[in-house]
Amino acid sequence: MKRIAVIALGGNALLRGDETGTISDQAKNTYNTCKFITKLLTRFDSLVITHGNGPQVGNILLRNEAGFRDYNIPKMPLDICVADSQGGIGYLTERQLRNVILEESLNREVLTLVTQVLVDREDQAFSNPTKPVGPFYTESEVARLKQQQPTWQFKEDPKKRGWRRVVPSPKPIQIMGEKIIEELANRGVLVIAAGGGGIPVIKDADGILDGVEAVIDKDSASSLLATRIHAHELFILTDIKQVAINFKKPGEQFIGKMTADEALAYYNQGEFEAGSMGPKIMAAIRFIQNGGERTTITDATSLENFDGGTQITK
Repeated sequence: MKRIAVIALGGNALLRGDETGTISDQAKNTYNTCKFITKLLTRFDSLVITHGNGPQVGNILLRNEAGFRDYNIPKMPLDICVADSQGGIGYLTERQLRNVILEESLNREVLTLVTQVLVDREDQAFSNPTKPVGPFYTESEVARLKQQQPTWQFKEDPKKRGWRRVVPSPKPIQIMGEKIIEELANRGVLVIAAGGGGIPVIKDADGILDGVEAVIDKDSASSLLATRIHAHELFILTDIKQVAINFKKPGEQFIGKMTADEALAYYNQGEFEAGSMGPKIMAAIRFIQNGGERTTITDATSLENFDGGTQITK
């Protein structure tokens, strides 16, 4: 069996918080990230790449509102917005990955798959939105938006960077096309799939699929995908080099290595914020509990050091 790694790119891999989000900005960031990703090919036979879409799908939703307000263009539901972001980000990632492969004379093929992910229509997440999407807002901007969009819900960012809109984030049950993804990876193809956590769909008693208003957590979907395709390792890329307990508090301590049991104990003690590091830690734990060898949580630049970041093992 080929050695496969799943790499889950954080939203900052394409769009940084201090940038306006032009395609030029996103292309540059994606290229730089891909330069680090390809270094993993010295250790793995193939890579499956997933990505976040929080900033991008948030901007798509804003365009939705502006188009409806100014031009009476029908609003698209959230699942279609996720699909749009998945296709756009996947295209950009594949394009830049191909450019890096050309520069480094790597004999690799790349393929992006627009991926649906099955969720439960009875998932409690639909009555408790927690997934942040879109840009950060000030309190005054939130007050104005609530007047314009009374059904929208907002929560303050744990890092105190502002407020963001939150939407339902149901648990992923099945990655549609997972067998094809595994087959391609075992052939050595670099696959980009389940972007933005995948397009959320539900199934009725007859097996008919329908889209649903939600955004699936990218790390949770990546963990499930890594398990289903029998990946050996999972890399969750974020904007910090290592996970910390007492984060930004007295006694802050960065952790290089811990077991899944130790990570779960820290999680249960409330060390990792929901909507921030919490989902990443739980995704890492689930992957190890389901047979994965190792999960690494770090930033893209640390991929040059295969023993860097925070490593979670059995």
